[in-house]
Amino acid sequence: MAKTKTVFFCQSCGYESSKWMGQCPGCREWNSFAEEPRITTKKTAPGTMQRANAARPRTLMEIEVGLEARMTTGMGEFDRVLGGGIVQGSLVLVGGDPGIGKSTLLLQMCGNLAADGRKVLYVSGEESPQQIRMRAQRMGDFSGNLKIYCETNLADIRETITGEHPDIVIIDSIQTMYHEEVTSAPGSVSQVRESTGILMQIAKGMNISIFVVGHVTKEGVVAGPRVLEHMVDTVLYCEGDRYAAYRVLRSAKNRFGSTNEIGVFEMRSEGLVEVPNPSEYMLEGKPVGASGSVVACTMEGTRPVLLEVQALVCKSNLAFPRRTAAGTDLNRVNLLMAVLEKRAGLRLASCDAYVNIAGGIRMSEPALDLGIVLAIASSLNDRPIDEKTIAFGEVGLSGEVRSVSMAEQRVREAKRLGFTSVILPETCRRQLLRTGGDGMEGIEMTGVRSVRDAISKINCV
Repeated sequence: MAKTKTVFFCQSCGYESSKWMGQCPGCREWNSFAEEPRITTKKTAPGTMQRANAARPRTLMEIEVGLEARMTTGMGEFDRVLGGGIVQGSLVLVGGDPGIGKSTLLLQMCGNLAADGRKVLYVSGEESPQQIRMRAQRMGDFSGNLKIYCETNLADIRETITGEHPDIVIIDSIQTMYHEEVTSAPGSVSQVRESTGILMQIAKGMNISIFVVGHVTKEGVVAGPRVLEHMVDTVLYCEGDRYAAYRVLRSAKNRFGSTNEIGVFEMRSEGLVEVPNPSEYMLEGKPVGASGSVVACTMEGTRPVLLEVQALVCKSNLAFPRRTAAGTDLNRVNLLMAVLEKRAGLRLASCDAYVNIAGGIRMSEPALDLGIVLAIASSLNDRPIDEKTIAFGEVGLSGEVRSVSMAEQRVREAKRLGFTSVILPETCRRQLLRTGGDGMEGIEMTGVRSVRDAISKINCV
């Protein structure tokens, strides 16, 4: 017989404790422990017979492998983030803020797969079949291979999946599912962990690809224990301002592909539409002749993305000047401002500084450092930077501009979009000249060694 035991779980990270604690030792969150029952089973006595179907240990050379069978979603941006398509038998977690477009994106994917002849089962625990039908009518026609099943009991869901044996299953959302043997409420740490374990067994045992929708906390992480992210094969986050038109799908974990790729979509009345060229989309509406604005280049996987870095620097009337960063790390901005004051002689200690990545997208690549530095210097001296100039490079604590990877791809993207000048680390410039740089004629490459050198090149002193 199973024995029920009460334990305390952290609602933020899933840390388990036998007693209540005010602060979680795992994530340092305060007042996050909740008491929940945990089911423990009897241990098997030593020497008992193993199951007849238990797998035996095999050597590595005995295991047969073949090519990864992937299914295309019908959306190139989605396939890019997944690493080339959906791997059969994979368990994918899709997280994001409420209203960001998770269910819309997955329903569109289901429509494309159903039209391609795949059997798709959409399990919803939050919406009625009529609500899903109304949302589907807004997106277009759906074939008969897409079936809707509204249920939250995992025992019934497992029985339905076994009977239907679909190719793709969507669980929307994991926080609404419950297992009868776990007495805690749906959405609790115990229920989320147990439900994910059952879905993992279904995916691996029946070779069915399962997509799980997960709600996020106010900090932007998936609600529930961190073990949820460790159990799945792929973790995708849908980001962006819910009041803006664009959405960014980013991979945080992927056992079958790169974790650096992003997919860009635009929210419209008919659903999410792919944005194949995000650089042009991010640069729309860039001001002409305004100080504190510069175009920087960052890499997301194998894709170069050009975006506008804006800075506003003004005298402060406060004892402690304000520093704000949107779309990048605030600590990194403070570090770069300290480098400018120490190495370039700019007086920033008594100034308020506001740095923004236009469009609301969030980037953290070190190659963005030089763009932030030039935007701050341009705003401080109120001298605009040429609108046909881009910049990229990492800035060190000594004020040096260090090389970054994939410089050739960045320069080619800048030339393709009509830019005529690029400010880059001197090491990258020499490397491009040494390798030939075919196809980059017509764009001027200015190499810089330090932030003082970079500021002087754009006449912002």
